[in-house]
Amino acid sequence: MEVLLVLAVAAAAFVGFNVGGSSTGVAWGPSVGAGVTKKTTAAALMTVFALLGGWTVGRNVVETLGSGVVAPSAFTVEASIVVLVFIGLGMVVANAYGVPVSTSMTAVGAIAGLGLATGTLDWAVLGEIVVWWLVAPVAGFWCGGVVGRYLYVHLQRVVEVEQSDGPMVTLDWSSFIPRPALGPGTSLREFVSTALVVVVACYMSFSAGASNVANAVAPLVGGGLLAPGPAVVLAAAAIGVGAFTIARRTMASVGSELTDLPLLAAMVVTVVAATITTAASWLGIPISLALSTVMTIVGLGWGRASRTATAADLARGDVEGGVSVSAVAVEAGDGVAEIGEARADDLQDAAALFDPSTVARFVSFWILGPSAATVLSYLAFFVLPVAGTP
Repeated sequence: MEVLLVLAVAAAAFVGFNVGGSSTGVAWGPSVGAGVTKKTTAAALMTVFALLGGWTVGRNVVETLGSGVVAPSAFTVEASIVVLVFIGLGMVVANAYGVPVSTSMTAVGAIAGLGLATGTLDWAVLGEIVVWWLVAPVAGFWCGGVVGRYLYVHLQRVVEVEQSDGPMVTLDWSSFIPRPALGPGTSLREFVSTALVVVVACYMSFSAGASNVANAVAPLVGGGLLAPGPAVVLAAAAIGVGAFTIARRTMASVGSELTDLPLLAAMVVTVVAATITTAASWLGIPISLALSTVMTIVGLGWGRASRTATAADLARGDVEGGVSVSAVAVEAGDGVAEIGEARADDLQDAAALFDPSTVARFVSFWILGPSAATVLSYLAFFVLPVAGTP
């Protein structure tokens, strides 16, 4: 029994480790790539705020996955190990194909398969979760679209993150008590904007902890193998290990790959996606942070490109060109063009951000991922009598 418990804890740590590797890159890649934070600092902040998110809001998701989707009695030690293995394999496969992984959706699928095999699946809870899976990407797209169409050009005139030479903050020793002061080349606008970047990344880390901690430890909590408090600490620690190790590469790759997507756009996407995910987590709904993030990016790009058209043009589907990286990156300049007056060549001159084939690939994996996890989990528990009975 002790050996199986150790294996279950190791499986949970493995899932948390991979969550830390992927989520840290998404949350901190833009700020690391812009030179705002160091990788070690980003990993430390990711660990702290993931623990905070898991300890507070994330407990609701742990309860849903551990006792809401299926009866807790189904989670024996062996069943917990099998479920966690399916979650880990889902992450490995999605990463291999370069698709933003949805750990939450894979976890729900694996647990639903357990419930189907044991006759303990709560269809009402599962239905509520699936409804949120449909609502979240739509909400992300339209929030991004509204910001891109109406607010983005104005935000560009306010937020500016350009690293000046020398330290950003210095200590003034002219008095007995040293006082912090802006560096020689640092403007107040630069300082506030840089601080905002760090705050937004911390918010994303909180959201990642709130939504993903449950994916690693919910089976252990549901089966009574670990109490919620120690389980959250275990998951956060594993996320931290992933943040300090494999996430160093993902932070570098995300930071460099997002060079065409300005830091301001990354901040907007982060705030929208993290807010949707945190709200769902507060309600106890396991939801995909990656799904909301990708669809917010698509909506933001579409909203920027749609500035070339009036509302009447949009209603007729008459929008010039497509959605491009430069549709997000276009500078505000000295003035802001009115809706319908922006020129198409101001918004498009780079590779397309909205590639229908890429979006189709993402969506297909978001459908196939949890579906495959459900079927494989069901078959595994149907063949192996390791799950508990009601």
